[in-house]
Amino acid sequence: MKNKSKKQNQIIIKVNPKVYPLEAVYGASYVFLDRAYIFLEGDPKKEIRVRLKAKEETGKGRLKNLIGEFQNELLNYALRNEISKRNAKIREYIVAQALFASNPEEFKEPEAEYKKDAFNIAAPWEEKYGKKSKKIRKRSKNKIKKK
Repeated sequence: MKNKSKKQNQIIIKVNPKVYPLEAVYGASYVFLDRAYIFLEGDPKKEIRVRLKAKEETGKGRLKNLIGEFQNELLNYALRNEISKRNAKIREYIVAQALFASNPEEFKEPEAEYKKDAFNIAAPWEEKYGKKSKKIRKRSKNKIKKK
C-alpha cells in the first residue's frame, strides 16, 4: 500500500488486492463516507487505487491521519472477511437448528416410497391368507410320511 500524491485536500492510496480483498476495500470505504468523498479506480486483480477527498478543508496532518485510519479499517475488514469465510458452515448450522427448533413438524422427513409395503410382502402368511385348513394340513403330513 503506497501513498501516491497529496493534492489539495485529497490523498491517493494504492492497495494490493492480494493482501486486501475488494470486499475489505468496500468495507473500509463505507466507514469513511461521512468524512471524505471516495473514488475507487484500477484493476481489482492487480491494483486498487482509493482516492480520499476530504469533505472539509484539512491540513497535511489531518490527511496523514486519514491515511492511517483508512489502513486500519482495511485491516479490520480484511480480518472480518476472513473470519466470515471460516465460520460460514457454523453459522449455517446454527440457523438451521434455530429454524428446526421453531417448527420441527415442517422439517420432518417424508416417508420414503421404498419404506411402504405396497404388496404386503412383510405380512405373515397367516395374516395374508388365514390359517391352513385341516385338509391341507393332513395332505402335507401324509406327503412327509410317504417320503
